[in-house]
Amino acid sequence: GSALLRTRHPSPMYSALHTAAIPAARPQRRRRTLALAAGCAVVCGLLCFAALSQGSLQSSLISMQNQGSMVRPAGAQRGPIRKASPGSTPMGATGHVMQDGLTKLPAGSKFHCNWVAGNRALQGHAKADGSKYRIGVIGGGPSGAAAAEIFAKDKELETFIFERKMDNVKPCGGAIPLCMVDEFDLPESVIDRKVRKMKMISPSNRVVDIGQTLKPNEYIGMTRREVLDGFMRNRSVELGAVPINGLVTTIDVPKGDSDPYVVHYQDYGDKTAGGAGTPKTMEFDILIGADGANSRVAKAIDAGEYNYAIAFQERIAVDEEKMEYYKDLAEMYVGDDVSPDFYAWVFPKYDHVGVGTGTVVNRPDIPKYQKAIRERAKERLEGGKIIKVEAHPIPEHPRPRRVQNRAALVGDAAGYVTKCSGEGIYFAAKSGRMAAEAIVKLMQGGTRLPTEQEIIDTYIADYDKKYQATYVVLDLLQKVFYSSNAAREAFVEMCDSEYVQKVTFDSYLYKTVQGGNPLDDVKLLFNTVGSILRAQATTPKDRTFSNPVESLKRL
Repeated sequence: GSALLRTRHPSPMYSALHTAAIPAARPQRRRRTLALAAGCAVVCGLLCFAALSQGSLQSSLISMQNQGSMVRPAGAQRGPIRKASPGSTPMGATGHVMQDGLTKLPAGSKFHCNWVAGNRALQGHAKADGSKYRIGVIGGGPSGAAAAEIFAKDKELETFIFERKMDNVKPCGGAIPLCMVDEFDLPESVIDRKVRKMKMISPSNRVVDIGQTLKPNEYIGMTRREVLDGFMRNRSVELGAVPINGLVTTIDVPKGDSDPYVVHYQDYGDKTAGGAGTPKTMEFDILIGADGANSRVAKAIDAGEYNYAIAFQERIAVDEEKMEYYKDLAEMYVGDDVSPDFYAWVFPKYDHVGVGTGTVVNRPDIPKYQKAIRERAKERLEGGKIIKVEAHPIPEHPRPRRVQNRAALVGDAAGYVTKCSGEGIYFAAKSGRMAAEAIVKLMQGGTRLPTEQEIIDTYIADYDKKYQATYVVLDLLQKVFYSSNAAREAFVEMCDSEYVQKVTFDSYLYKTVQGGNPLDDVKLLFNTVGSILRAQATTPKDRTFSNPVESLKRL
């Protein structure tokens, strides 16, 4: 069941490693049988490397010029931000000034987030000194953009979103569920491929085709993060969020209940600095940490450590014939040769495929596992050209603390990536939206600041209630089915069931618990146990490895 965290410092959630620390929950209706759980794993598993995603490598967005005229130095008197001096030029490439001083870059610009802050005046009246409460969203990926969009809609708040490099190509498998397209009003232009078929390949190279239960209008969207993130950031800026092209370096936390957070950052929008960035500071009343696995916000609020996976991916351009093969098909490989505790994948993109793998327990051997997946998929990768190599840490469980005072973590910064599948994009965007909605409501039209306990009782409690069961089930599935080659063989055999495929896709595409037939559940349970026993008798044992020092590292 899902536990509502109402303690001041919530314990780690979701990972089976920490289930003993989960507070007692109110009884809930039965969630899933092993069949449902297993089903949920497949597709999530399949597509995911939505995970590689999320980790925003650092905070950044398209720029603001004359940042000095927009920035209130630390310790300065709080009040309306001064308008830029006459004759100042907006930041960024060539463009023209739109209403309210926003600069829009020409169509076809290489920048995906093509709005920059010009000399917009920000006037406020909510506080006693006549200024509005100020929101700082650190990180411009799906979680940060989703949060900034909600805050920007409340015109009684001043919202800023930091991004280090707004045209950054973030490492990510890029898979999103169908429900995200509607829920976040995403246009088809951000979707490169619509995956309707999958192949699961076992350690012995048994192939199972998946997707026969999908309806004609159902698919899993494959995106490039530079396109998806750019669209979501653009929308938040159009609604009023002020983008800052800057890298956050340190954060001073408040000493008193109403004192501001002081954010120190390198302003890369200041072209006079020659690309090195100009040190600046800003003050904020609320902070949203959407800055990925290596979150500076998490460090500042002492959010605690988490274990992590390393995901490695190569973008490989293949010829048209091979690209046609992958146009609506994704492949998932399991076996201790490609990962001792995860899976490897080949995902279709706009004009190339993403080929990669990941592991928690043996991170030093990632190059060896990547070589193995290239070898297993070589028939359709032959002659391909590697156009980009990327890697990123992925959190394995939520941080011990996700809210401190008036700072809240979302997305990878909070640790919202599912086990077994590695999915993170949807949960990042959803957590950003839920956190912002809760805080906006608590602020009552920009007239008050929320307390730490209020944010925990709303955002954290609601998120955990909605998704905790998903995290726990997928964690258990990973431990069962990714633990040995015998279990992986049984996993792939199980996926040949049409019943499993239907439950899997329905659960993944719509992020809801899908009911099953109890009789079919029981049949599947016995079939799965039989598969594991047969595989144990015929499948070679996994290779041994040891890395006692590196395996203890945490983020």
